[in-house]
Amino acid sequence: MSAPAPDVVVTEDVWDEPLQKLATELAIDRRPDAWRTPELLPEILTGARAVVVRNRTRVTADLLAACPDLQVVARGGVGLDNIDVDAANELGVVVVAPLGANAISVAEHTIGLALALARQTVPLDRASRAGQWDRRAGRELSGRTWGLLGAGATGRACARAAAALGMRVVAYDPYVAPDHPEVSKLGIRLVGLAELAAEADVLSCHLPATPETIGLIDAAFLGAMRPDALLISVGRGEVVDEEALADALAAGRLGGAGLDVRATEPPARGRLEEFDNVILTPHIAGITVESQRRIIGILAAEIGTILGGGLARYAVGSHNRPGRS
Repeated sequence: MSAPAPDVVVTEDVWDEPLQKLATELAIDRRPDAWRTPELLPEILTGARAVVVRNRTRVTADLLAACPDLQVVARGGVGLDNIDVDAANELGVVVVAPLGANAISVAEHTIGLALALARQTVPLDRASRAGQWDRRAGRELSGRTWGLLGAGATGRACARAAAALGMRVVAYDPYVAPDHPEVSKLGIRLVGLAELAAEADVLSCHLPATPETIGLIDAAFLGAMRPDALLISVGRGEVVDEEALADALAAGRLGGAGLDVRATEPPARGRLEEFDNVILTPHIAGITVESQRRIIGILAAEIGTILGGGLARYAVGSHNRPGRS
């Protein structure tokens, strides 16, 4: 006799502690490597009513159609480019994502990268370990301008931190109104894209990967930036043209870059790894103990509520309760 189908399948490595309470009510199948074999996902998800993913599992229209019992797709993070939300909505599958739940973690990492670049922390650490005593001068961020590409929850969290350092904050976000209460309260000045590139001493990117944003930070954009400006990319790697960035760094047309996300993950070693004024981290800006407890805790509660017949609080799209036709 075959084992009964699980209620919930987890297809990637997520913080397990918040799921333990849910596991007392629902059968959970943890498959942290399932994303590696997308062709097997329809079989793995057979009979499951909910799936928990992060950014590596591709929840496509075909996968959703092949899993008629699926009622909930729970995204452990903020990006939704790996989930066909429209297809889910058409099929009555609820997509839940705790947008903004890791904003503080991302903002702190972003500020950390900027400070490390401004004070040349990484190369000075290497030099000190090698027995050198290189007391070169760094740069202060206070009194300078922080630019935001994207003024959503994460961008606004960065704005608060930048303002605490004594920085002015400007932002480009065509989807945020100038009279947005938080934007106004934080003193963020909304500007055009060209003005943002020209004014920012530190530019942090918080954009999703969409047809409009992929390759947005290209040679022309980088050429419009200040030659000592710092670029911090913590949204989606596809937004930055990495070859154009390497060209700008090699020519001394940019002060440095901190990349937490890459166009291909994990990336092959290339030109960016050779620069002392580049800091590379493995897509961990939003991953802290606190953020993962918060995010997975929200998802566990949402799954329990939805499968129990309740309404989702963090639904993305047009459904906050399942409704398969």
